Amino acid sequence: MTKRSPFKYFKTSPEIIRLAVMLYVRFPLSLRNVEDLLHERGIDVSHETVRYWWNRLGPMFASEIRKRRVQDMRSSRWRWHLDEMFVKINGRQHYLWRAVDHEGEVLESFVTTTRDKTAALKFLRKAMRRHGRPEEVVTDRLRTYGAALKEMGRGDDREMGRWVNNRAENSHLPFRRRERAMQRFRQMRCLQKFASVHASVSNHFNQERSLSSRSLFKLNRTAALAEWRGLYAE
Repeated sequence: MTKRSPFKYFKTSPEIIRLAVMLYVRFPLSLRNVEDLLHERGIDVSHETVRYWWNRLGPMFASEIRKRRVQDMRSSRWRWHLDEMFVKINGRQHYLWRAVDHEGEVLESFVTTTRDKTAALKFLRKAMRRHGRPEEVVTDRLRTYGAALKEMGRGDDREMGRWVNNRAENSHLPFRRRERAMQRFRQMRCLQKFASVHASVSNHFNQERSLSSRSLFKLNRTAALAEWRGLYAE
């Protein structure tokens, strides 16, 4: 049984839709910025159309990327860096928990309204259910992590210290840039949805430019772009 194409009832070509979704999710652009960039290329679409495309197809693209990368993520069980971000929604403080592996791959994103032991347990169980149990866990000095890991029987392999969690802190920066471009979020559900999609797209295009030669970087970038263009290709 063949999988039905998600572009079946769209009048616009799949190539344009993939390009619009990639521009909006990957780069710190607003919906109107994407509309203007497409117009410069001779493509006349509304910013509301771009919003509909990413809402409808962004999660599907992210899910397909995760499925294709699952076999290459075995090394992600070695060390996890855990950290939380403060995100305001309509003036109320929310917390975006994130698990990052030793290479900077964002493994899991989880939004809660509290930063207590219960929220940490939900986040850890969700991450371990999807990615397995890590060998080492690196956190900051927030006591919530210690209480949650202790209840899960993982308190002995927790590592804390100054600068040891920089991998997680640095991984927040691309999302912060997107948050500013979007002028923050309006709903908790939208934050969870966008954080998950943004994490998968960032993982796909992140090439660790500073750790590879120019020629290797260009090859990896071309391969990532070709794989993106092949998502749900007929």
